[in-house]
Amino acid sequence: MSDNRFFKTHRAWEDWFGMLLGVLIMVSPWFPIQVTDTGDLERTHLVLNSFVVGMLVLGLAQLEYVALHRWEEVATVLLGLWLIASPYVLGYAMDQGLQLWHIVLGALVAIVGALQLWQDWNLSEQELAKHS
Repeated sequence: MSDNRFFKTHRAWEDWFGMLLGVLIMVSPWFPIQVTDTGDLERTHLVLNSFVVGMLVLGLAQLEYVALHRWEEVATVLLGLWLIASPYVLGYAMDQGLQLWHIVLGALVAIVGALQLWQDWNLSEQELAKHS
């Protein structure tokens, strides 16, 4: 029988995984699968988007590692959803390699954020402060 507490307790590896996802998002425009030749202006927007979202995901994961707050997890979920939608909103959906990476990485960020929010939902402020 499996131990159900594994998914019910906020663990440090989840924060480290969030930090790794942040770094992967930042470098995703340079992953080797990119095959389309987008213009410099379009490339600038998608690189800036990837860098900003990646830095925010990395920063939020670091904050969660130090001190838990529910707003960090909500922000993480929103960033994951933005990363999924950004190829369509910013118009680089024709770059199917980067679009796929952003959908997968965004989904992972949103799932990890939702898992952490679920784990911490019923904890008091004192219990959240004990996480370290």
